[in-house]
Amino acid sequence: MSRLRLGLTLRIVAVLVVMGVAVFPLYWMFVTALSSNSDLFASEARLLPDFTQFGVFADALAEGETLTWLRNSLVIALGTTALSIGLGIPLGYALSRFSFRGKALTTVALLLTQMLPEALMVVPLFALFNRFDLLDTLSGLILANAAFVLPIVALILKGAIDGIPRELEEAGRVDGARPLTMLVRINVPLIGPSIAAAAVIAFFHAWNEYVFAVTFIYAPEMQPASVGIASFIGEVGTPVQTVMAVAFMFTLPAVAFYLFAQKYVVAGMTAGAVKG
Repeated sequence: MSRLRLGLTLRIVAVLVVMGVAVFPLYWMFVTALSSNSDLFASEARLLPDFTQFGVFADALAEGETLTWLRNSLVIALGTTALSIGLGIPLGYALSRFSFRGKALTTVALLLTQMLPEALMVVPLFALFNRFDLLDTLSGLILANAAFVLPIVALILKGAIDGIPRELEEAGRVDGARPLTMLVRINVPLIGPSIAAAAVIAFFHAWNEYVFAVTFIYAPEMQPASVGIASFIGEVGTPVQTVMAVAFMFTLPAVAFYLFAQKYVVAGMTAGAVKG
């Protein structure tokens, strides 16, 4: 019994340590945002927030286009996630279930695209977007982000579909179901956890993306928060508290989306374990 209690205690301590390491950067941004200038440059760091400085969040929202930046980031991230998942599901299904010439080469090409840095794609994408009037638009940024993250989403979903027994589709084919029907009614419900995981990857990529955003977007009211936060950095001085306040607000929606998607990932894994 003592060994069981010791093991349980060690697990709890390990979980608390991991949670502390994960949450501490977010907590430190919050503390820094609520610190006065004297606290920032003091010899000893302040470990607890000074709630008398809470007005910095109101000032951060009042200055510049903070709310607009956050809204733009949300539109871009959700649009990228929806587009990459919507295209990734049929692409992953085709790579998993259909045989065609060049299939292996296509899979390798998708993997190779992940080795290309975003900076290498900026110039050709800029010329292409300029021709089709997609510069300085959120839709153009959604297309760029989706194109960059789509290969990894498709490969994740391909792996998930590979694990589904073909007998399920054969039974549906006997009943007269077409490939699209089998994809929507048989495969998609079974790969729900993988879809959630791919959605998290797509959302976080678009939410944190900077290179495409700073290159393709000019108007301040069209910029996402990743670019807007950088605009606070000046040659003479940088309002550290304001930057940290905006960064803290910029982080919260991403954390909320992760917690929301994690619920479906865990639920899907639990359901699969029960069926097994």
